[in-house]
Amino acid sequence: MNIPDILNMNPALFALAGFAGWTILLLLTVANLRVVNFVTGKKAINAFSPTGDDLPGFGQRVTRAHLNCTETLPVFAALVAAAGLSGQFSVMEGTVMYVLYARIGQSLAHMISTASLVVWVRATFFFAQILLMAWYAVQLMF
Repeated sequence: MNIPDILNMNPALFALAGFAGWTILLLLTVANLRVVNFVTGKKAINAFSPTGDDLPGFGQRVTRAHLNCTETLPVFAALVAAAGLSGQFSVMEGTVMYVLYARIGQSLAHMISTASLVVWVRATFFFAQILLMAWYAVQLMF
């Protein structure tokens, strides 16, 4: 697929691929942090917590950002699949990229800080995604 093909891709499919790609990027970041901790002798290969609470600061935050993605990616994927299979991509085409933008914004805010203001920003991005997905679900059902 070349660049013109990508630019002509359905926005819902592009946003879904972007969401999945972002989730993979966060996973690779977490994996890299764990490999560094293993190679430097800070952690045994089998001693990592799945929640990331054993990694300092950024490691904990990026782990949570990744887990947040894995919690909502299946819902988003199901909605995109339902829209595609029912021939209703038009339900989400005008706003679907905002789900991806809000997901990336939420993750970046999560990784930057746990300060109160940043948590509010993160929550705003989260609710933007959830409200859009809820709206898609309602439109697809009725």
